[in-house]
Amino acid sequence: MRQNYSSGTVWENTLGYSRCVRVGNFIKVSGTTAVNEKGEITGDTVYEQCHIIFKKIEHALTMAGSSMDHVVSSRIYLTDINGWQEAGKAHAEVFNDVRPAATMVAVSALIDPRMLVEIEVEAFIHY
Repeated sequence: MRQNYSSGTVWENTLGYSRCVRVGNFIKVSGTTAVNEKGEITGDTVYEQCHIIFKKIEHALTMAGSSMDHVVSSRIYLTDINGWQEAGKAHAEVFNDVRPAATMVAVSALIDPRMLVEIEVEAFIHY
């Protein structure tokens, strides 16, 4: 059974996607940026934006009946690879003992130039 979850942002309706999708025990959280409920980009550094994003991802996983402890894979997209240490530090703080498979890459741009990082995760609920 497929379940779609929305965070209610304007982007989801505009672009036609869900914040996260759960099929059985598998959960995919869409690429997430540091945009608040008012559509404002928050956080001035890669590190700050990562922590804002991880909170949003945690909320999405909770909606789907999961948690950060179930994350098996993460992907971090940076607009400037020089931010890799800040992103890595935030990732390590959030996933200290979970240690999901991870990928970090540089991309040429995100939707808004103030967005420094975008993160997506996959989780598997194991009982």
